[in-house]
Amino acid sequence: MIKAVIFDIDGTLVDSVDLHAQAWKEAFRHFGKDIPYQQIRHQIGKGGDQLMPVFFTHEELDEFGKRMEKFRGELFKREFLPRVRPFPKVRELFQRIKEDGKKIALASSAKDEEIEIYKKLLRIEDLVHEEASADDAEKSKPHPDIFRAALDRLGDVRPAEAIAVGDTPYDVDAAGQLRIKSIGMRCGGFPEAELIAAGCIAIYDEPADLLARYEESVLRQKEKG
Repeated sequence: MIKAVIFDIDGTLVDSVDLHAQAWKEAFRHFGKDIPYQQIRHQIGKGGDQLMPVFFTHEELDEFGKRMEKFRGELFKREFLPRVRPFPKVRELFQRIKEDGKKIALASSAKDEEIEIYKKLLRIEDLVHEEASADDAEKSKPHPDIFRAALDRLGDVRPAEAIAVGDTPYDVDAAGQLRIKSIGMRCGGFPEAELIAAGCIAIYDEPADLLARYEESVLRQKEKG
């Protein structure tokens, strides 16, 4: 029986993937590399510690990696964060999950400060039991650290009693390393085939789609036997 649902945020609950990609592209250009937008977008879902090494050498990152990540963070907060919009029906979905007696946690590669802004934007502050961010992990997704922190904070919830909801293969990989099954969301823009290949047990268009089909979803299915 499912006791908890652990949600990614960017691309899953809020429409922010394109904005993150644009911020990284500008930051990379500022530090000397003009990387094609689509290459960067395909890496969104990872934290900066895992994303930057895809495009920069260890030597480059040793020289200016921390400055680049700080530059990107300040740029995103200033220019792009005000443009982030919530996907429809997130609060209603969370209310339905809570009515079902399940706990809700957030597990995001974002920083604590961004998560607080997103919770207010989504109007879910009163519905979230626990959360874990990049600040709580040694390594960000696709490593399992953030999901592990969220699961630990949920207390008496075993991996088999939790479901992760995310929009990228990196979410699915991270949860899968802890033997947590995942639901995929198309709204982040990743191809459905990649989500399925990563191990998603179900795919939905966006939170509103999951809410509309909640009764037939894995969140309502009882254990067999």
